[in-house]
Amino acid sequence: MTNAPRFPEEMGFSQDSSLERDAARLDECVARLAEARKMVSSVIFGQNEAVEQTLIGILSGGHVLMVGAPGLGKSLLAHTLGKVLGLLDKRVQFTPDLMPADILGSEVLEEGADGKRAFRFIKGPVFCQLLLADEINRASPRTQSALLQAMQEREVSVAGYSHKLPEPFHVVATQNPLEQEGTYPLPEAQLDRFLLEVRLGYPDADEERKIVTETTGRYPTRPRQVLQADDLVEAQDFVRRLPMPDRVLDTIIALCRECRPESTSLSDIRDNVAWGPGTRAAQALSLACRARAMLFGRFAPSLEDIEELAVPVLRHRFGLTYGARAEGFTAKGLITDALAHLQEKA
Repeated sequence: MTNAPRFPEEMGFSQDSSLERDAARLDECVARLAEARKMVSSVIFGQNEAVEQTLIGILSGGHVLMVGAPGLGKSLLAHTLGKVLGLLDKRVQFTPDLMPADILGSEVLEEGADGKRAFRFIKGPVFCQLLLADEINRASPRTQSALLQAMQEREVSVAGYSHKLPEPFHVVATQNPLEQEGTYPLPEAQLDRFLLEVRLGYPDADEERKIVTETTGRYPTRPRQVLQADDLVEAQDFVRRLPMPDRVLDTIIALCRECRPESTSLSDIRDNVAWGPGTRAAQALSLACRARAMLFGRFAPSLEDIEELAVPVLRHRFGLTYGARAEGFTAKGLITDALAHLQEKA
């Protein structure tokens, strides 16, 4: 917990009296989140940034897309988060022959004791609190789209009837960036529904030594539940109640607009970006900054949070032109340039 004032008046916003009334509960929530983060990090070694960003995505109430080579702990990270946060988690291995009904569920015709027949809906694995969509880009677009309604509206429609999903509901999807044969790239509309794209890289030598030592013994570390699902829902409510300083909000809006070819002042973005992040990106960055502030024991986001989260929030919401990719431009580089440009103007 930092020693900074809870709601410093000089940051340009009015203090929320309801948060002051819930100050004790808020402190307890922050402490439990810190314990949860520590517990996840005790199982997932060498991926501190990925752990932090994935936890921020869930704390924001959103979905997370994890991208990394095989064997870096993507699936283990998702399962560990489900255990530590007290969520009912399920896993679906996406393959080319997977059908929408394999995810959502289907209706079956049953005959009762009285001889009458009726349809009964059998729920699919999407009816959980944390769904691991493993290698999501290996399923056909038809199957990928089965998650669109679930991710946005927290419900699914089958045979003309809507079925509510449990609360909270989060999708953690994984992708392998190395092998593209037999894959179906996610459409832009579905990518936009992921609050963060988390990249997992290779650990350094010391971290890799620790991973091998800790995970090949007789008694590897097992995750322990720290939160209940209701605790997570309460934490997500606190995130949305945290005040947003005007300066931080203005920077978020300015950054998103600077990343669009129609409104940017940077020639590299205007010439090399086909389409940029929409308004949902600004909403996602606002929530993620609040969640990161709370995760680190602060009660208002700062410009530092934008610097840390701009790339994972905006990276997958970019459409580079063919020429830009051929010349070596990347979404990460353009976002960094836009952020630096705004800092120079400030």
